[in-house]
Amino acid sequence: MEKEQNKAQKIAPHLWFDNQAEEAVNFYVSVFKNSEILELTRYGEAGPGPKCSVMGISFLLDGQKFMALNGGPHFKFTPAISFYVNCESQQEVDELWEKLTEGGAESQCGWLTDKYGLSWQIIPAVLGELLHSQDAEKSARAMQAMLQMRKIDIAVLQQAYNGQPTSNPASVIT
Repeated sequence: MEKEQNKAQKIAPHLWFDNQAEEAVNFYVSVFKNSEILELTRYGEAGPGPKCSVMGISFLLDGQKFMALNGGPHFKFTPAISFYVNCESQQEVDELWEKLTEGGAESQCGWLTDKYGLSWQIIPAVLGELLHSQDAEKSARAMQAMLQMRKIDIAVLQQAYNGQPTSNPASVIT
């Protein structure tokens, strides 16, 4: 059943690494639930990588298929492409943020760059509801609160949305 599901996915992100695809994939599979390495291929005699070194990996992250390649130093990741993670709770935001920023860098508004240079958006599902409310004034307050954050804090967003004084969260940009 799982292999049928993977075949049904017509488009899969393909990540180009210099030479750390296996390390990165093992890391990502450890971070996200319902994740596994599906297939690993190695370079042969013809190269272009060293014989027997990892060439490519297909893997699942939370059921979503991805591909990774050790293609050399020719291309780097930029924030122009990021992976948006829709989180159901503050606990999920906190856990993913902690794991993915280790060795990486925090940015603002829920964005971060992991230790491999890949950009992620760690966003609670409730953010969309608050920002797209019928009450423009409430949505504007939530937006202003979010713009002051690095890691998104749901409680602070809710307080701002409701017009309540907000505490100064640890995730505020300084």
